[in-house]
Amino acid sequence: MQSIMLKAKLHRTRVTHSELEYEGSCAIDGTLLDTAGIREYEQIEIYNINNGERFTTYAIRAEAGSGIISVNGAAAHKANPGDRVIICAYGVLNAQEVANHKPILVYVDEKNQITHTRNTIPVQVA
Repeated sequence: MQSIMLKAKLHRTRVTHSELEYEGSCAIDGTLLDTAGIREYEQIEIYNINNGERFTTYAIRAEAGSGIISVNGAAAHKANPGDRVIICAYGVLNAQEVANHKPILVYVDEKNQITHTRNTIPVQVA
């Protein structure tokens, strides 16, 4: 059996650009891509914290260290500059791989600069 597992997450990034006329995709600061292990042209899911929109697109590389998160093409209708978004990539793993899998979780500040990384999400308590 195979499971679809969280591979990487960019947590609470801020959208810097929303380019309707640009070829579709999401341009992401190259440093963020490399740290998270998200490859250019890899499918990503974007979850907009501000408006609840959830959509699928693919990652393209923006200038490293720029802090750019640009939602492009039709997806530009779903996110505006200043919106907070969570960007996730998933992978298909077999049962043996799942047993040892740890995602890469990247946390950023207001300018989309990395503050820290983890590989576990804290247990939610009541």
